[in-house]
Amino acid sequence: MRGLFVTGTGTDIGKTYVSAAIARELTSLNLKLAYYKAAVSGSDCIEHSDAGYVRDNGGITQETDSLLSYLYQKPLSPHLAARGEKRFASMETIKKAFNSLKDKYDYVLSEGAGGIICPVVWEENCHILYQDILKELKLPVVIVADAGLGTINHTVLTINYLQENNFKVQGVILNNFDKDSLMHTDNLKMIEEISKVKVIATLAKGESKLHMLDKRIDEYFEEC
Repeated sequence: MRGLFVTGTGTDIGKTYVSAAIARELTSLNLKLAYYKAAVSGSDCIEHSDAGYVRDNGGITQETDSLLSYLYQKPLSPHLAARGEKRFASMETIKKAFNSLKDKYDYVLSEGAGGIICPVVWEENCHILYQDILKELKLPVVIVADAGLGTINHTVLTINYLQENNFKVQGVILNNFDKDSLMHTDNLKMIEEISKVKVIATLAKGESKLHMLDKRIDEYFEEC
């Protein structure tokens, strides 16, 4: 099985929208793809969550219950939403759910929540950040960033943090990208020059298809 993890420079920068675009690319190639998100907050049912959006807009046909492990209603950081509901994520449950998809599908696309340091559990006896989940799943990672003002700092810091913690960064995907914007094109150039990591794709605002800058997106998935 080949896998890829999607993180972002922060909340509401388009991870789910980009994940759906990645999913469409793979399913259009008739590749057997599953999607998995360990924990998500801000929804009352899976169908109306980020996971449901990616399934419905990405051409994915897997069973609803296998899309994610923990769903919290309040639009809070997962650790705070979990504390309010007194229902906490377990790393063993997450690994078991992910591994069950590995056994059934050729590709698995996993998406984080917020940024890579987003806390999923933060209690006295247990600390789980999204980076801990990524470490357990042993996946390479792509970073979704907004193409606009401020993205150089946010993106380079995220890249540096991931690399310093020994994660393999496959590249950056710039969301809301305008190829005619001097700022956007310069942001792309500066991210690459400062971080030495490639921007592998862009996605224009309102568009549904990734504009790949080098390889096909499925080539960034790796065996795990």
